[in-house]
Amino acid sequence: MKVTIIPKPIAQTPTVRIPPSKSMAHRAILCASLAQGVSHIDNIDYSDDILATIDGMEQLGAKITRKADSLTITGIQDLHALQSDTIDCNESGSTLRFFIPIFSLSGKPVSFTGRNRLLKRPQGIYETLFRERGLRFEQQDDRILVEGRLPAGRYELDGNVSSQFITGLLFALPLLQGDSTIVVRPPFASRSYILLTLEVLAQFGVKAFFTDEYTLQIPGNQQYQPRDYTVEGDFSQLAFFAVLGAAGRDVRCIGMRHDSRQGDRAILDFIRDAGGRVEEIPGGYAIEKRPLTGHRISIGDCPDLGPILTVLAMYAEGTTVLCDAARLRYKESDRIAAMEEELRKLGVSIRSTQDEMIIDGGKLYHGSETLFGHKDHRIVMSLSIAAMCGGFPVTIDGAECIQKSYPGFFRDLEQLGCEVEVLEP
Repeated sequence: MKVTIIPKPIAQTPTVRIPPSKSMAHRAILCASLAQGVSHIDNIDYSDDILATIDGMEQLGAKITRKADSLTITGIQDLHALQSDTIDCNESGSTLRFFIPIFSLSGKPVSFTGRNRLLKRPQGIYETLFRERGLRFEQQDDRILVEGRLPAGRYELDGNVSSQFITGLLFALPLLQGDSTIVVRPPFASRSYILLTLEVLAQFGVKAFFTDEYTLQIPGNQQYQPRDYTVEGDFSQLAFFAVLGAAGRDVRCIGMRHDSRQGDRAILDFIRDAGGRVEEIPGGYAIEKRPLTGHRISIGDCPDLGPILTVLAMYAEGTTVLCDAARLRYKESDRIAAMEEELRKLGVSIRSTQDEMIIDGGKLYHGSETLFGHKDHRIVMSLSIAAMCGGFPVTIDGAECIQKSYPGFFRDLEQLGCEVEVLEP
């Protein structure tokens, strides 16, 4: 799909309701599916990633009823009663990495398929863990095949690739007969996502805890408990509108928890550090446009913020350095290369190393360009905000990939003073 983003003036400060957290929804759906009984999950947004997780858990035996924005889930009765031996994870890295240890509990051979770059993203941690235990793990061009039940015990893994591997183990290990330990070799990236996992596990009656900075203890022989759960708003998605508020036009964002543990809530601090104004309001935040100044930002614990932070940087006076960014190269696209390529078309001075992005901001930029979304939802949304902040039109080719995480993004953008013209469906 090709769309043109045309910023329009707006008379008053607009308000946008932020969609539910994709990270929290994944975790809640998995916990409810592993529980013995019926759970209700409210505030669901049916993005492609969430649909992949729902479909997969149905194949493992969960009964899931979908309503407009909620789910009723009857948990899996028998983990050995696999409905299909081929599980389509679409493009969802979370789905794939969460599923692999869970589906291993079936003891049966299972193939995981996906699209675009999904099966090319690093999976070596699981490959090592499986093969060390004499289990099958084969990564082919079109699928990953696993066979064999992961045992309880001690697991050591590198913490600098993705926290999703640790979370996947945390879902499966409590269901085994013996106790388990996960030892994370530093550096420990995206620790905040592990805290989110522990929070949701606890709400579904499962205990797992840190005994020190790098060691997790997981008692065995546990059972997930059904419950009612409401998914909180997504700080990863709020980030796009927060940057629009800081660099483009004042915005109010609602549907958020002020006490959230989401690591991407760091966007609020990054904006404040750049000179922006962020104020808590009931159920959300008001972000007001202010002169911004470039500074050094570590995104090791919040890599999904990388693309939109390059937009914040282009509208900040001076130089911004995004460091600890190497994992951006292994997402749905090489997000460092993608943002460099597209922002340069607008006249942005941007360069990179393997681990950093350097942006010299505060310049005059030009629109009326055709940009490419690189089959990456966060690239498309970031480029849209870049145009909104600058007040110039751009055309984005490949815009349909927003369905992966935020199907209503363009609808919400229009509420904030924008015309979205679909040139090609």
